[in-house]
Amino acid sequence: MKESMIQVICGPGRGKSTGALGRGISALNKGQSVIMVQFLKGSLDLQNAEVIKRLEPEFKLFRFEKSSVIFDRLTDEEKNEACINIRNGLNFAKKVLATRECDVLILDEILGILDEGIITLEELINVIEQARQVEIRLILTGTVYPQELDDRVDEVTRLQTRYEEVKPEE
Repeated sequence: MKESMIQVICGPGRGKSTGALGRGISALNKGQSVIMVQFLKGSLDLQNAEVIKRLEPEFKLFRFEKSSVIFDRLTDEEKNEACINIRNGLNFAKKVLATRECDVLILDEILGILDEGIITLEELINVIEQARQVEIRLILTGTVYPQELDDRVDEVTRLQTRYEEVKPEE
């Protein structure tokens, strides 16, 4: 019997999306299918899309935001429009779970849309519970990890990048 696994990759460090992508590629090696939905990263640039396209149809990447500018740099009006697109992305992820369209679902920066107040903690918990019920492996990423998820997730990986200050030559 298949079991669900809920994994989180979080923290202030770099590499959360890359780590999730790597886990997705590992799943491909096991004959599993992967869908990755990215939030807060703007529209997908064609150069990066070409690499991912080579992994299709077993690995599919989706972004619902239309602007090429990342969320933090948008005007308030642009953020309102982006929020609508982000909610469409979340609804798509729920549909993927409901139809069991993949073995692994990666929700990249979903913790970020929680932190931005675009979704509620209750909505995120519902997504986690839905993944458990349909036995789909769920990978969540984002900087801020809410402690309220501790009893609902199986694994938390915290990344922290150490920056060394580069001093100009004197």
